[in-house]
Amino acid sequence: MQRQVALIKQSLFDQGYLDEQFVELEELQDDANPNFVEEVSTLYFKDSARLINSIDQALKRGSFDFNRLDSYMHQFKGSSTSIGASKVKTECTMFREYCRVGNAEG
Repeated sequence: MQRQVALIKQSLFDQGYLDEQFVELEELQDDANPNFVEEVSTLYFKDSARLINSIDQALKRGSFDFNRLDSYMHQFKGSSTSIGASKVKTECTMFREYCRVGNAEG
């Protein structure tokens, strides 16, 4: 089982989904806080779900508030960066650029 988990994790690194920040999180986990990575990951996914819902609602309104969308994406990018979610961070950067230029088609 541990080998399978290690292979899956390595695959996520190889495909660029995770970066070195995730390794740094793992290094913070110790006997005093054995569930650190799990707790941080859980918080990330809960916050991500909230942000994605907010973004979805903002997009459904029709007339786009690019400043608000950019704010949501800034938060999403920040939390993705802190957990090592590299591909999500990259997508957030692109989305923020679309907001900056007012591109609703991006």
